[in-house]
Amino acid sequence: MPLTGRIAIITGAGGGLGRQHALYLAGKGAQVVVNDLDPAPADAVAAEIRARGGSSIAFAGSVTDVSAMESMAERTLSEWGRIDILVNNAGILRDRSFGNMTLEAFRQVVEVHLMGAATCCKAVWETMRAQQYGRIVMTTSSSGLYGNFGQANYGAAKMALVGLMQTLAIEGAKYGIRVNCLAPTASTGMTAGVLPEDSLRMLDPALVSPALLPLVVDAAPTRSIVCAGAGHVARAYVTLTEGRYIGAGGDAGERLIAAWNAVSDPAGQRVPEYGFTQAEREVASARAQLSAAEPA
Repeated sequence: MPLTGRIAIITGAGGGLGRQHALYLAGKGAQVVVNDLDPAPADAVAAEIRARGGSSIAFAGSVTDVSAMESMAERTLSEWGRIDILVNNAGILRDRSFGNMTLEAFRQVVEVHLMGAATCCKAVWETMRAQQYGRIVMTTSSSGLYGNFGQANYGAAKMALVGLMQTLAIEGAKYGIRVNCLAPTASTGMTAGVLPEDSLRMLDPALVSPALLPLVVDAAPTRSIVCAGAGHVARAYVTLTEGRYIGAGGDAGERLIAAWNAVSDPAGQRVPEYGFTQAEREVASARAQLSAAEPA
């Protein structure tokens, strides 16, 4: 029971993947706040956890509602006195090719996935800082990492969550807050009709939830992107190649075209510790070239 005594909030947990996350973490000892937009499924999942001997409360409210998420955090603190884990799972789909997608549909998806996660993080951030402990998991997607036809809105929001994770992990490090991403593949209401039926049968949401555990225990990493589905787990990385110095001049663009394969060569690529790694490398490269050009 590695999560005994830990308090977890899981958004969008009234069904599908969120429900499995709630049941799984409760089974590992966590006391769970089940959040959902609709009170009925949230209550049902909380009751299911209690029927299994766990401890759970339900809280209905939209992740896009700042006051509701603040109230959820306050209710959690009133009930249990801590907030140790936040799993940002709530999401929606409005799939359509970009040419046929309305900007309203784009905004709706970004609002729920990105702004919803930011709203929930903000609601628990000061509590986690004060207690010098926190574990936050963003739900990203391969659609964000690599793209997917008909999911410009979803993919944009999901990749934005990676950026949010990267910065919150850096800012939270000195407070014991570790932030990671989970990219799940699961058969849920959101994926019905997207994947073939034989694939959907293998993608039981319950097979994803164990990938949460290493991200929320005391020894959790930070800034990890974990991809999980059908019992298979992998890691994804945002890397930076070694690159090449191109320099200035009217033909710099043409020289870049000529050096494109060298600039793209993955040999020697790295996972930057922070965003300014790119600028540091660029300046170092330029200085080396200028130094080499100076007369002896």
